[in-house]
Amino acid sequence: MSSTSNAWILTYILLSLPVHFTISAAVHPIPINGTCHDTCGTMPVKYPFGSGFGCGHPDFSRYVRCNSDTLEFSTGTGIYNISEIDYTTGSLIITDPFMSTCSSMQNSGSFSLDRASPFSLTGENIFVLLGCSTNSPLFDPAEDLCAMGSRSRVCRGLYSCKGVTGIGLPQNAPPSTCCVYESPIQLAGYTLDLPKLQCSSYTSVYSFGGSEGDPVKWKFGISLQYNGSYYSNLCKDCESSGGLCGFAGFDQSFACICRSGKNTSTSCFGQGYTWSGTRESKIQTKLSFGDASYMSSSFSIFYCHPGILLLWLLTVTITNN
Repeated sequence: MSSTSNAWILTYILLSLPVHFTISAAVHPIPINGTCHDTCGTMPVKYPFGSGFGCGHPDFSRYVRCNSDTLEFSTGTGIYNISEIDYTTGSLIITDPFMSTCSSMQNSGSFSLDRASPFSLTGENIFVLLGCSTNSPLFDPAEDLCAMGSRSRVCRGLYSCKGVTGIGLPQNAPPSTCCVYESPIQLAGYTLDLPKLQCSSYTSVYSFGGSEGDPVKWKFGISLQYNGSYYSNLCKDCESSGGLCGFAGFDQSFACICRSGKNTSTSCFGQGYTWSGTRESKIQTKLSFGDASYMSSSFSIFYCHPGILLLWLLTVTITNN
């Protein structure tokens, strides 16, 4: 009898008897909630950030999210737009819509940064408090909260802007109501409480734009550093398979989000889409029926449809016999 006939007979026998078929593989699909994206509008979104809940690292998801194609940063005092991210230096720039600039000054809210967050202020920030009361604790000589010397020129530069009229001051007003603020609080965790400090507005200059004497060219925003130690080999493997790193479950464990709409605990190879490249995995197999075991071995295969895998195993069994 031909080997082909033997193969079909054995297939019929296997399907007619109790079959124990065990596969131990590296991929364990779990349900996915929502979809993750690698851009938000025109801005690239890379780990540890994510476009929404379940994307990126869980320690960052409460602070950063994509909303209507705008990447936003949230703190206890408000929601701020992220205007820049430098993934090589681990820094980003956020902008407060109520923060004053040279072209437009207005009454501002307070600003705070959670001490427990994976973010900290960088040394580039120059916080300036504007339109402050002369009775403000800022001007208490015993507190020494306002920088003197070269940085006091920042106040004169800002008060030379036409926008200063927005907080009720004339252009080129005396800088006595302005303070280049030196907070006594460490950079990990920060609070700028304008009502307590009795000031109308604030701004932050993170770069003079090559012209310290021309406030029109200054760059306004808050520069933050983020903890880049969250990136792991597990995430690297996920990204190399075309997936996006995220998290899932009540324990917020690592999940690789695949284009097929599934999560895995490792990578997206073999998850229903054709990727650039293939992945080979060790799989332990065992075929048995009745009290007899016909094959127990370890070998390497490429991921494929379960039906094709079964027929392949049957062929290998017949060949080995």
